[in-house]
Amino acid sequence: MHDMDHRLLAALRDCGANPRVASAARALSWSGEHGALWIAAGLTGAYVDRERRGAWLRGTALTVAAHLVSMGVKQVVRRPRPGSRGVVPLVRTSGRHSFPSSHATSAAAAAVAYGALGPVGAHLVPPLAAAMCVSRMVVGVHYPTDVAAGAALGALTARAGAAWMNGGRTHA
Repeated sequence: MHDMDHRLLAALRDCGANPRVASAARALSWSGEHGALWIAAGLTGAYVDRERRGAWLRGTALTVAAHLVSMGVKQVVRRPRPGSRGVVPLVRTSGRHSFPSSHATSAAAAAVAYGALGPVGAHLVPPLAAAMCVSRMVVGVHYPTDVAAGAALGALTARAGAAWMNGGRTHA
């Protein structure tokens, strides 16, 4: 698994040699810092979709909670970022630890939470969240297992809070 993690990271990081890909990956990484893009999306949804304002705000809270849990897990696991193994990152990071990816955690939480709130969330957020996850490997700051674990953590957190998000109603 360790060897495959490194080979996949190297292949994705090589995609960053293309200036357009590198620029897009940097922009996604920057916008996802501390869940900012997903928090802004949730607050915008709450403002625009007044009928489901409470659900949007609870979905935003779930996204933030998932991000915070991810940061806590990082402090326990303390896996070094790929840069400590010679991978040259395309972006700076706010921390030294890699597992799980907090960007992937908040992206997946937002995809699950906001995806349940209608067509815009269901059609726009998941592809953007997937691109966010891939960007973290393209910029060379996460291994594929970091991203997979973060995405799983985010999706599970949002799914666990789905009934609360929908005001006590379960979602089909």
